Amino acid sequence: MKELLTYVARNLVDNPDQVSVTQYEGDGETVLELRVAPEDMGKVIGRQGRIAKEIRTLVRSVAQRTGQRVCVDIID
Repeated sequence: MKELLTYVARNLVDNPDQVSVTQYEGDGETVLELRVAPEDMGKVIGRQGRIAKEIRTLVRSVAQRTGQRVCVDIID
């Protein structure tokens, strides 16, 4: 899941070198923290959070196919 989130985020932003994803285990689920450059934050979140919502939906649906629970947090 970490690789998928990294791939999607790097293709959305202008500074792909500053994209980082940190993975750790939370309460029965895997938490992925996405960090991007401050000027790229709007591109990852989108208008009214639509892109962020779709990123979370995509990662969650792929994780469910493998029987995992994943949460995506976008850190500013």
